[in-house]
Order: sequence, then structure tokens, then C-alpha cells
Amino acid sequence: MSTTTTPAAGRSVPDLGSPGGPAAAPRVVRQRRRRPGLIALSVALIAAGGLSGALLFTASGQRSAVLVVARDVPVGAAIDDADLAPASLALDPAVKAVPVARKSGMVGQRAAVALKAGALLSPGQVTSVSLVKAGEQVVGVALKPSQLPASRIAPGQKVLIVSTPDANQAATAGKAGETPGAPKTLPATVVAVGAPAPATGVVVVDVAVPATDGPALAARVATGAVALILAPQDGS
Repeated sequence: MSTTTTPAAGRSVPDLGSPGGPAAAPRVVRQRRRRPGLIALSVALIAAGGLSGALLFTASGQRSAVLVVARDVPVGAAIDDADLAPASLALDPAVKAVPVARKSGMVGQRAAVALKAGALLSPGQVTSVSLVKAGEQVVGVALKPSQLPASRIAPGQKVLIVSTPDANQAATAGKAGETPGAPKTLPATVVAVGAPAPATGVVVVDVAVPATDGPALAARVATGAVALILAPQDGS
């Protein structure tokens, strides 16, 4: 025997499958568990990174008062007060520089290498050793532009002083049928180079030679029968 259930009057049975039916119950989303230890570690790393950056910025901002070259100084030349200037630079600890406080000790020293304007001065670039050694004499050699190489002559360079026969000696040797021998040369070290004379262009070059050769070279220079050439470099 079947039983039929009739809905009560005034009430309707909801149709769960129809679009107009009630919405399904929302899903319950489980909240993620907070991990205090991980958060603390992240904060610590961020703080450490900021501190490192601050320390690096502070270190890079530390500047030192050091000496720089104000104008070119050739090798072997004495350093003058005007050759050096102060500068404030941020330097790596590995860089060797001369503090401004030591400027008075640098004046009067000689350039061990060619110093270029604007370059940082380091202790190894200066020396107290003179270009004139014991047992040597300084002779001034006056030279015309044709008796000098076109290359710049600087103190400390090794040169050869060549004795050139004058015109009368060459003519006499030619008439006698003699063959002139190899010219005599004298090794020397450049000590100083003067400025060219305005009218003639003659340059006086001070050279250091053995004391035994000094008088003979001076006598030869007086005749004007000399020339200066650059000596071969080591290894050439």
C-alpha cells in the first residue's frame, strides 16, 4: 500500500536543482598557521642586509688627504713644492699613497720614475739617490737641434756623447787618403736639461761622466764637435 505525502497548504517544496534554488553552503577555508620563527629569521636577514649596506656606504665615504702630482716631473728631477698638490680621495686600503702631512719630506727628493700631472703619488716613486755617483763629474754639453735626437731627453736617461770631426779634419783626412775611423763615444747619464735658447735653439744638457773623462769632454764641447744620441736600452 503506497502512501502519498501532500505538502501542506501555503508551503512549497524548494527545488534544489533549479537555478533559482538556494546557494550551496560556503566552503570553510583553513587559515595558514603562522610561523613566528620564520618571520623572525626574515626580519633578522633584512636588518643584517641593511646594516651591511650602511657600513659599506660609510666605508666608501671615508676620504684621505693625500698628495697628487700637480705637474709633470721627469725622472731624476728634484721635486719642487709646486710639483705636488693635496687631494681628498676615497682609497682602498691596499693603495699606497703619501699623506699630505709628509709633503715637506717629499720636496727635494728626486723622481724615481716619470711623474705625470694628476697622478696619485706613491712612496716608491721618489728617491733620495742622486743621479751623480761618486767619482763622476757633471759637464754641460751645449747642443744645436741637429746634434740632438727628436725624442725628448729627460734626467736619468743613458746617452752617448759622440765626438764628431770638424770640417778641417775631414778635409785633411780626405786629401791624405785616410779613412776616418769610428767616432769616439762616451757613455753618460743625463742630469738636467735646460730650455732651448730663443734665437738659436741651443740646449744645454748636463751629463754625468767619469771624473777621468770630464776635462776631455769639456774641451771637446768647446769646439762644438759633439753630438748626443740615446744609448741602447737594456735587452735591445
